[in-house]
Amino acid sequence: MTTLSFAKINIFLKITGTCGSYHMLLSRFMLLKELFDSISFLPKTKNSSEFLLKGNFNCDLEQNSIYKAYKELLKTEHKEKIVKFFNSYFIEVDKNIPIGSGLGGGSSNAASFLLFCNEELELNLTKEKLSQIAIKIGSDLPFFIHEYNFANVEGVGEKVFCFEDKKLNLEVKTLPISCNTKSVYTHFRKNRLNEIDLKLAKELKGLKSEEILTNYSPFSLNDLFNSTLALYPELNEHVKDGWFLSGSGSSLFRIKNV
Repeated sequence: MTTLSFAKINIFLKITGTCGSYHMLLSRFMLLKELFDSISFLPKTKNSSEFLLKGNFNCDLEQNSIYKAYKELLKTEHKEKIVKFFNSYFIEVDKNIPIGSGLGGGSSNAASFLLFCNEELELNLTKEKLSQIAIKIGSDLPFFIHEYNFANVEGVGEKVFCFEDKKLNLEVKTLPISCNTKSVYTHFRKNRLNEIDLKLAKELKGLKSEEILTNYSPFSLNDLFNSTLALYPELNEHVKDGWFLSGSGSSLFRIKNV
């Protein structure tokens, strides 16, 4: 049994404020179906209570987003059913979405895991309930839970509104740099919090994605761009010719010339 875990692009990402240690945002997410990880659920050779997860990860099991999603599911009324299933099955992830690239790979993995478990184990959890579980793991997860092609995402990521838009033909390149999201947000809060532009954020919310990418500059669309460059200056030589930054990572994108 295999499920696909798609990447995402942030067409724009505007910080709208803070709430304690969290950052409030308004962002347009686009599902990037051309790039995905494959998550397989395979039978164990021998039943065991150990949660087995295989894949090319750069973190310990306890820090892995899929494992965190598993632990959150165990807090629901379906614990017995979930434990029974994973006594017999292990997970293997074929990673294609680069880690620390701003493409949401870890969040997508966890969301796909939750969606698979909900369907395969007949947990009958609504999208809203799954989103409530997902936001405890990461701010990007609710977007992936809803499975929209485009969405405006607000708050700390928990508010997801479907946005009707046409598919964009994008060119995406990911540089061999793993950007730390927490470090980028910390730099922004310390150095650029006074640059928040709520008027522009609200303006972008209603515009089509192609219109946004055609009429606005990369730095005006992503509030984390300058902080990412400050922490990872090796990105500077690639930031030209209309390349936009996705999230807080090292992936750049632009509309393909036809």
